[in-house]
Amino acid sequence: MAYTTLFLDLDDTLYPPTNGLWNAIGVRMDEFIRLRLGLPQGEISALRRRYFLEYGTTMRGLQLHHQVDAEDFLEFVHDLPVEQIVLPDPELQLLLDSLPQPKFIFTNSNRKHATRVLNALGITNCIRDVIDITAMEYISKPDPRAYRQALRLAGESDPLACVYLDDSVRNLAPAHIMGFFTVLVGSHVQDPVARLAIDRPHDLRQAMPELWNHHRLSE
Repeated sequence: MAYTTLFLDLDDTLYPPTNGLWNAIGVRMDEFIRLRLGLPQGEISALRRRYFLEYGTTMRGLQLHHQVDAEDFLEFVHDLPVEQIVLPDPELQLLLDSLPQPKFIFTNSNRKHATRVLNALGITNCIRDVIDITAMEYISKPDPRAYRQALRLAGESDPLACVYLDDSVRNLAPAHIMGFFTVLVGSHVQDPVARLAIDRPHDLRQAMPELWNHHRLSE
């Protein structure tokens, strides 16, 4: 099978979760809810969990039930020193640059946050485009509509020709059903929704050499 398009999740996929960025974003989410809704911490945690399970993201639940402006929320929760937390990754840059397929960031975050993370990692020039929550019209993963929108925006008509890397089994499940080649990042334990499990995206060359086994596609 010749794979023609790669989709890459952003947070906790392209950088190690141990750097603490995603946890810091979670703290900012709690603070946003505390300030806007006036809830105590115990209720905030329960609310975030409920909205995550029901809508895929806390933000979507806040939009639907509390009329929260999505851009205000995203600006607040991503107001962090990303460049001090995420370090350059020359190894990842070389890997992505060597792949012949166009690569798209597919994220529930917004473009501004994604751009900051990509710049911090030093891989901006490796990425064809960012398919963010705004481009998905605020329909977030794991809603199947988000994946169909990602395919459309990437100009890809065949899910079977796509490889998708994500650290979340929940987000991989719809892609698996649609026919993507799904890669779970951050675990070597295989899951039924993942065709492949790797510790880091850097392991892709060894785990899936067939991605390099055809001529570079025209850009």
